[in-house]
Amino acid sequence: MENETQNYNVYGAYFAPLRSSDGVKMLVDGLSSAELEFIPEHWLSYPAPPASAHTALALMYCFFTAAALIGNGLVIYVFATTKSLRTSSNLLILNLAIFDFIMMAKAPIFIYNSAMRGFAIGSLGCQIFALVGSYSGIGAAMTNLCIAYDRHSTITRPLDGRLSRGKALLLIAFVWIYTTPWSLLPLFRIWGRFVPEGYLTACSFDYLTNTFDTKLFTGCIFIFTYAIPLCLIMYYYSGIVKQVFAHEAALREQAKKMNVESLRSNHNAAAESAEIRIAKAALTVCFLYVASWTPYGVMSLIGAFGDQQLLSPGVTMIPAIACKGVACIDPWVYAISHPKYRQELQRRMPWLQIREPDDNVSTGTNNTTNSAAPAATA
Repeated sequence: MENETQNYNVYGAYFAPLRSSDGVKMLVDGLSSAELEFIPEHWLSYPAPPASAHTALALMYCFFTAAALIGNGLVIYVFATTKSLRTSSNLLILNLAIFDFIMMAKAPIFIYNSAMRGFAIGSLGCQIFALVGSYSGIGAAMTNLCIAYDRHSTITRPLDGRLSRGKALLLIAFVWIYTTPWSLLPLFRIWGRFVPEGYLTACSFDYLTNTFDTKLFTGCIFIFTYAIPLCLIMYYYSGIVKQVFAHEAALREQAKKMNVESLRSNHNAAAESAEIRIAKAALTVCFLYVASWTPYGVMSLIGAFGDQQLLSPGVTMIPAIACKGVACIDPWVYAISHPKYRQELQRRMPWLQIREPDDNVSTGTNNTTNSAAPAATA
């Protein structure tokens, strides 16, 4: 690590003044030698972006922050204060909303850096930004995995597959414990490190330094926090789809034998409809997670093992924006697809004009749907 630091200082002190002497403002101009040691060599050769790029990103992050904090704040408030929604499975939704909330709670650091046109907040702000991003990003991945497991268990084993409160809490504890090493090891530079990226206004783990430790860390964090959760999520949701199709085929076949149009009563159809809507919401959120984090995963692999010349500062800002976008969209997926959440929003905020049908037909119906809908997933 000391050798890497010396290399950054020598490279920055020698090349940065030389490159900026041509009259072109460089990305690292104005940084001290102490700050340059945090910057991967890859970024030292790039010119500074136009001020309009910083302004556009700052405005975009302001919008993302407002949407994410309001949306996830509503989810946290409604799910935490509504007794009928405080079920075991909904604890996972609450956990995901917390991760999405804290992901954008760190955005003011980025916005300030963008307003100041660069690495203005310094190394401490960079470490805080990256630490929160690591916890929220990896935590969201593992929570989506737990949600997929819950949906799979509930739908494929309806009699005994529902989570108990104790098991849900154990899953949440597992998520936080699993996330911690991947966040603290680079923070303390035990394995990997947090560094600025792109326009030097955001920070993440180092995937650009050409050392064996960096490549190994990048490969491991990609496999254990992205690839494995993704494969398991795909397995669980494919199992759900298979189960639903098999169930529908069995119902149609039995109805045909009995010469009736359908075997479902209105009550059973409504309960199953709520269950399917919740599964669709879960699948949508997990798809959004995969779509938003795949570009970042691919970018980190290119940086560690591929052609780094493909990764210009502007290009690397695009996956970072995609990662933040999912934190804004998740809560609105609940608002569209989660029946019990929509009913509660309708009751508390009638001016939203949600118009979700109430399902309190009978005590038995309430008990059934209250156990089905809150098994919602994210």
